[in-house]
Amino acid sequence: MAPALAKKVASSTSTRVTRPAPTRPPPSRSRRAAETVNVRRRPSTLTRVASARTTLPTLTGARWSNWTRVATLVWFDVRCPSVARRAASSHMAMSRGVASTGTSPERKCCAVSSSPTVSSTWAERPEWGPCPAEGVLSEDEQGTTITIPPVTDTSLIDPGVLANVLSAALAHGGDMAEVFAEDSTSASAMLDDRRVEELSSGRSRGAGIRVVAGETTGFAHTSDLSEKGLLAAASAAASVARDGGGTARTVAMPLGPLAAHDRGDRTLPGSVSKSVKLDLLVRADEAARAAGGSISQVQVGCGDSRRRILIANSDGLLAEDDQVRTRFSVVCVANGDTGMQTGHESLARTEGYEIFERHNVEDIARTAAQRALAKLSARPAPSGEVPIVLAGGSGGILFHEACGHGLEADHILKDASVYAGKMGELVASPLVTLVDDGTVLGEWGNFAVDDEGRAPARNVLIENGVLTDYMWDWLRARKEGRASSGNGRRQSYKHLPMVRMTNTYLLAGRENADEIVAQTPTGVYVSKLGGGQVNTTTGDFVFGTTEAYLIEDGHLTVPLRDANLIGNGPEVLRRIDALADDFDMTPGTCGKDGQSVPVGCGQATLRITGVTLGGTA
Repeated sequence: MAPALAKKVASSTSTRVTRPAPTRPPPSRSRRAAETVNVRRRPSTLTRVASARTTLPTLTGARWSNWTRVATLVWFDVRCPSVARRAASSHMAMSRGVASTGTSPERKCCAVSSSPTVSSTWAERPEWGPCPAEGVLSEDEQGTTITIPPVTDTSLIDPGVLANVLSAALAHGGDMAEVFAEDSTSASAMLDDRRVEELSSGRSRGAGIRVVAGETTGFAHTSDLSEKGLLAAASAAASVARDGGGTARTVAMPLGPLAAHDRGDRTLPGSVSKSVKLDLLVRADEAARAAGGSISQVQVGCGDSRRRILIANSDGLLAEDDQVRTRFSVVCVANGDTGMQTGHESLARTEGYEIFERHNVEDIARTAAQRALAKLSARPAPSGEVPIVLAGGSGGILFHEACGHGLEADHILKDASVYAGKMGELVASPLVTLVDDGTVLGEWGNFAVDDEGRAPARNVLIENGVLTDYMWDWLRARKEGRASSGNGRRQSYKHLPMVRMTNTYLLAGRENADEIVAQTPTGVYVSKLGGGQVNTTTGDFVFGTTEAYLIEDGHLTVPLRDANLIGNGPEVLRRIDALADDFDMTPGTCGKDGQSVPVGCGQATLRITGVTLGGTA
């Protein structure tokens, strides 16, 4: 390891296990015996069920602290449906843990997490195991410890168990029952100012069960994937979805192997050592600093995830997917007479570490550094309505937010979208064809099946300026008597699915990007957009620019400081008068109703005749 890396090395996991280096010699044997276990426990006020598991240290004399938070299911007796419905409909926090699970107004069951168990311990050698018996409550007092098995390629839940759970979920009636199981692992590393600030990994495993009866949805989730744990969650969801009565249904699941989705040759994150990841960070750091003497700080991050999901429902659907994603980002700070300026560049793909065979981390770092250096000579952006030229790939997020969310069926059915009731109408320039496509291989919003088990599709939303369709999940499509468009997505097994975008983009045109700039006498060229937000009811949006240049006499001249683009989605679509052929995509993370999912955004270079720019000049 390079001397620079030895200054500060820390490691943490999503279970919040910190591993600081020892600051003193190991204690004497007598003192160690006295300090072996020190446990503080504050169980949930709603249930006495808790769980704890301690990972003992690998370095003699190192002091560890371990927090383990395991979701504890709270369910209500089916003989008291009114109590269940009233409690599960609440959106208030139930205790010091997770609030009642909710991403939509439908009634649902809740799950809470017990307060963390905190323990400190000394160890002589590497060891795995449960908390020492003398340091925890008895099994009668704390419940059963859940041991998470290692990651394998086998099915998350046996088809026979799925059939029993779905049958139990519909034992008191209902239209549809669904099991969504997930096993997700993630890891990240960060190099900040030539020091390793983060080297972490985590794992989440559990299942969410949904029961739909008419207009009512019951939902419960559990981290226990045993048949007993799943049956308890099914009972909880069923008690909310149905008052009792109805017709019981027996569900049979196919017993054959699930169809495999060919993802090609992948380098799985688990097969890549930490030293390889740190080498990528160091290479990028050195390249960024070599870009110019004004670079004063560099932060480099690398992350990966593997998400295995299984979806089964009472209609006979049984599907699974294995999603691997890798990301790499560089943030540079340049210091000059105008103060400190930042530049950012990232790479994110639904692939494994084979992406670094095609993409050079040094190039990513130099791009981020050049953006920071360019801003040192930036002048304030103009204010008022000006023509805007969006660089290829940079403006996809604008159409994702300003237009895409308004085309999601949940907003349409609630009449909370500016596009509601406009099917077949001209809503954009004839140059605009807007597509949402989860099948684009390798893009950030790509997957083999959505989180309801439906295959993604290429959905044309606006064609030649005419509104042709919306995006649908299973629940909203069912109400309209149509099929899902493969847009049912959720953040994790703890969440209900909802309508979400995948890879949303404008199809390319036929013009040359340089000619579009040359044909613009004055305006602003936006090379990169930051985050933004939109009011789906009105279509009004606000976006920040992170890299922009002034257009004078058809040429790019001086760089501009960060500013805001302010406008209206439908109006912007109508004002597009030029579209180039240099199509490109960018990754992003979309947040909606408390859930975040990976998405892709894209477009070719285009010109908008007028958008309000909130500059300071």
